[in-house]
Amino acid sequence: MAFDPPYAAPRQGRVFFERRELERLLSLYGRMVAAGEWRDYAMDGLSDAAVFSVFRRSSEQPLYRIEKRPALARRQGAWAIIGEGGMILRRGHELEQVLRFFDKGRFKVVE
Repeated sequence: MAFDPPYAAPRQGRVFFERRELERLLSLYGRMVAAGEWRDYAMDGLSDAAVFSVFRRSSEQPLYRIEKRPALARRQGAWAIIGEGGMILRRGHELEQVLRFFDKGRFKVVE
């Protein structure tokens, strides 16, 4: 007789974020919430991608989707930021490089 664990067993063949990637994404999320830019997030582990979606309001379409697609790692890069309309805003091989997209608005010109 097989023993069923009391917890849900992880699904095979799913892509998800590694711990340090998730820590970096949640750090960015916290910074953007503190700035009043974002209000909610969602994470999905799909068969071909891991997706971190951020929302301005929870009832809307995602403002941005940060995707990890390992199948594209050797070509265009595994990481991408996709905007509201589905346009790829940034793509790259390293998460830090791609997340610099959100740093451009951090500094303001002061007279």
